[in-house]
Amino acid sequence: MVNSKPMNLFHRSRNGASFSPTSNGFRLTIPASSQNEYHLAQVDDYMHLPRREFSAHPPLTLSLRARASSESIPGTWGFGLWNDPLGLSLGFGGNPFRLPAWPNAIWFFHASQKNHLSFRNDKPAHGFLAQTFSSPRFHPLLLPVGLTFPFSKKKTRRLLSRIVEEDSVAISINETQWHSYRLEWNPNRSAFWVDETLALDTLVSPRPPLGLVIWIDNQYAAFTPDGELKWGLEKTLTDAWLEIENVEINL
Repeated sequence: MVNSKPMNLFHRSRNGASFSPTSNGFRLTIPASSQNEYHLAQVDDYMHLPRREFSAHPPLTLSLRARASSESIPGTWGFGLWNDPLGLSLGFGGNPFRLPAWPNAIWFFHASQKNHLSFRNDKPAHGFLAQTFSSPRFHPLLLPVGLTFPFSKKKTRRLLSRIVEEDSVAISINETQWHSYRLEWNPNRSAFWVDETLALDTLVSPRPPLGLVIWIDNQYAAFTPDGELKWGLEKTLTDAWLEIENVEINL
């Protein structure tokens, strides 16, 4: 029997970004601006939770419909489940205590050309992707990663590719048109569908618990095969938006 999971969603926005309800969902918008301000519009279900209390565990299915304002939005946008690995909070002001962690995620992810978001050389690192990451809580190579990082980022990236399991596939569709998206997360499998067509079926399954995230921003990050590590903000010439409807999680 399939049961629908109730969702307690929160929205946040920074520096002129906005959340607007629609008849069946919502629109997330970031404004046109220079590269001096970080713009984020996001909906999630974990804003006030420590990572150990994130609510998503396999097996579950996430489905929704989405469209974007352009196929070349500067920055990133997407929807799915992750562990907010870069989240940092020391618990002050009513915020949950949260330290950075290794990535665990299963999502549809759009990354502009400046991004390079893969530790492997045989996987796509930008564009519109179905993507999943699985990281252990501990790995014997973590110590070598810390020791090599100051001296050889290329070697560090190679070590990370042995610690963090990942799989992804590039999706070629018109992202400005409405499409139906579905991801299925099982303990030993991840699968992605676009308009009821299977896009990726993989044995890489992220480690729970995860939280729901839907976002658009003007940020980029890259860890390239030659060891170059960079991140920053992209200039947005016009307002950019992501529209979502019919979000549903089934257990």
